[in-house]
Amino acid sequence: MFEDFFNVVKKRFNGDEDEKSKEKETFRCPRCQTNILLGRYEELHRVCPNCNYHGRLSAQERISITVDKESFREFDSGLISGNPLDFPDYPEKQAEIREKTGLKDSVITGTATIKGSPVVIGVMDSRYMMGSMGSVAGEKITRAFEYATENNLPVVMFTASGGARMQEGIVSLMQMAKTSGAVKLHSESGGLYITVMTDPTTGGVTASFASLGDIIIAEPKVLIGFAGRRVIESTIKQKLPADFQLAEFQHEKGFVDMIVERRKMRSTLSHLLKLHGYYPAEKEV
Repeated sequence: MFEDFFNVVKKRFNGDEDEKSKEKETFRCPRCQTNILLGRYEELHRVCPNCNYHGRLSAQERISITVDKESFREFDSGLISGNPLDFPDYPEKQAEIREKTGLKDSVITGTATIKGSPVVIGVMDSRYMMGSMGSVAGEKITRAFEYATENNLPVVMFTASGGARMQEGIVSLMQMAKTSGAVKLHSESGGLYITVMTDPTTGGVTASFASLGDIIIAEPKVLIGFAGRRVIESTIKQKLPADFQLAEFQHEKGFVDMIVERRKMRSTLSHLLKLHGYYPAEKEV
């Protein structure tokens, strides 16, 4: 009892000190090596004010800065991957990651509005097995496109992935064809699909639904590609440019349509949605 009382008093006494220490915490930018106040870095949604480095966001953080407040309604929140190949320790590893991240798999999908315009949105999260695409991720993305097709809604997909999930083998690779098929049906119905590539977008995700957007956006200097630099160089026996697979290189070559900074992403998406006829619903009088 006295110990609990002591802890309460100690917490009250040290409360201001704790807040001050938090204000002094710093973040070292991995690109320019500048020390930034952590609070400032978080305030800028994990963007370095010195070199414009765009740090990785969780799916929840991405949703919170993109869609209208309290407008997000999640799809298929209970889906969990099985172990089709009986891969050793795969269920245990997934359980550990679910506990650590609060995620059920590497993508969150649902409906929302962006400045009033209705969308189906999907956000991949690199914290979950490097955003790899297994059976559940593929199924959730496919269902999201099917819902958008049935309800004449646009799709905005934020990609961040290391590619196919090796623990699910051929089952994972099949998701490339499945998601691509769902994108094609959505396109044939006249639906708009906007891809936003974030760091990193690689492997089987790049080779499937991520590259099929009507409009492909990328954040500055994010990694976009299929195979790794060393694999490509050893295959073609040539030295690749220093900026190979960065968003700016992809934009120069025409693969990416536009590069948009994080602080402008929400407004850019809203503008594109309205430009394609997806206006906010009129309020009933």
